[in-house]
Amino acid sequence: MQKFTVKLIPGDGIGVDVIREAVRVLKTLEKLHGGVQFEFQELEWSCQYYLKTGRMMPEDGLKILADCDSILLGAVGFPGVPDHVSLRELLLPIRVGFDQYVNLRPVKLLKGLSSPIKNEDIDFVVIRENSEGEYCGKGFVEKENTPDETVHQDSIFTRKGTERIIRYAYEYAKNHQLNKVMSATKSNALNYSMVFWDKVFHEVAAEHKEFESAQMHIDALAGYFIMHPDRLQVVVASNLFGDILTDLGSAMLGSIGISPSANLNPEGKYPSMFEPIHGSAPDIAGKGIANPIGTFWAAAMMLDHFKLYDMSGKLMDAVTDVLAAGAIRTPDIGGKSTTTEVTDAVIAAL
Repeated sequence: MQKFTVKLIPGDGIGVDVIREAVRVLKTLEKLHGGVQFEFQELEWSCQYYLKTGRMMPEDGLKILADCDSILLGAVGFPGVPDHVSLRELLLPIRVGFDQYVNLRPVKLLKGLSSPIKNEDIDFVVIRENSEGEYCGKGFVEKENTPDETVHQDSIFTRKGTERIIRYAYEYAKNHQLNKVMSATKSNALNYSMVFWDKVFHEVAAEHKEFESAQMHIDALAGYFIMHPDRLQVVVASNLFGDILTDLGSAMLGSIGISPSANLNPEGKYPSMFEPIHGSAPDIAGKGIANPIGTFWAAAMMLDHFKLYDMSGKLMDAVTDVLAAGAIRTPDIGGKSTTTEVTDAVIAAL
C-alpha cells in the first residue's frame, strides 16, 4: 500500500468548493485503485483566519506544512484583506520557503472545449521562475505622502535562480520528447535584469544545440500566443512574465477556471504545491457554480508528481469524457451545471 499525506488549504471563496470536490474525486480513485491511500489534513488558513488572528498562517506554518507529501491549494483572497497581504503572507512564503522554484502550467485545449481564438491547436507548457525576479518583495518608498513621493520596486535575478529554471525547461522538453524552447524577455527595455536573463539563456541553449531555441520580447510573445500557439512547445519565463502569459494561456482555453498550476521543488527536499490558477472569485463564492476542472487537473499533476501515472491518466480521461459529452459543464464554459454535478459526472466516468 502506497500512502501519501496531502495537506489541504481550501482558502477563500470558491477555493473551499473546488477542494472539497477534488477530495471526492481522489477518494474515488483511491477506492478504484486499491493500492494507494491518501491522508488528507485540512488547514483553515485563509483571509477569514487572518481577520481572526492577524496572520494568514501560524508563525510555524512552514513547519506544519513540511510534514506532508504535497499541498493542495484552492484559492486565496477575499474583500477585507488586501491582496498583497494574502499573497505575501501565505502563498509566497510557501513557494519561497519550500524552494518551489518551478511553476509549471500546461496550456492545453482539452477535447470538448472551444477556444475563443481561431487556432485551436493549443498544447504547450509555460515554465515560470517561481522564487525571485519581479516578485522578490524588495523595495522602499521615499518622501511618502508628499508631492515628491517615489516608490522603488526591485527585481532580483540570481545566476542560480535564472540558470536552474532555464535548465529545467530544457530537461522538461527532453523528458517529454519536445524540441522547441522559447524564452520570454524584454531586454530592449530592462537593460539589467532581462539582459542578464538573455545571457544565461544563451549559455544554457548553447549546451543544447539539438533543441530549437529562441527568445521573444514579452509583448510580441503575447501576440504570438494568440496567432501561433501551434508553434509553441516549452516557454520559459521570469516570475512576472510567466504569471501574465499563463493567465493569457488560460483565457485561450475559454475559461480561467480550466487551468492548473504546479509549484515544484524538483529535488524533493520540500513538499510541492498544486492549485488551480483561478482566484477566489468572491462574486460567485457560495453559489455552487465554480468550475472544478482546474482543480481536478491540478490533482492529476499531483498524481504525476507521486508517479501515479495510471491514476492521473484515468482522471484526465474522465475529465475529458465529461467535457466532450457536453451535457455537464459550469456556466463559465457555457453550461448550467453546478460544481457538484460536474464532480458527480467525473466520478461516474471514472
